[in-house]
Amino acid sequence: MMFSVATIAVFMAMVLVLFRLFAGPTLYDRVLAVNSFGTHTVLLIGIMGFLFGRPDFLDIALLYALINFVGTIAILKFFRYRAIGDHLHIEPEEEQSS
Repeated sequence: MMFSVATIAVFMAMVLVLFRLFAGPTLYDRVLAVNSFGTHTVLLIGIMGFLFGRPDFLDIALLYALINFVGTIAILKFFRYRAIGDHLHIEPEEEQSS
């Protein structure tokens, strides 16, 4: 019974996070909402594992948490530097005429 209530509460929190995702207003609000949705998904997978008596769902939840973390870092790096890899295109500074 208690896990069923927790499942409903996490699902409702996921719906609220979706509203924040679409409402914005900034890019970072949306990235934070996607990260929060991923965290709630990890919680939901863990709770569902306990509900169905499948403790191996926790392994899946941990893997999803790692993917969520790395994906968030990659998205933030891309929006900051406009590149994912090590190669950064840096514009040369304009020469100042004296």
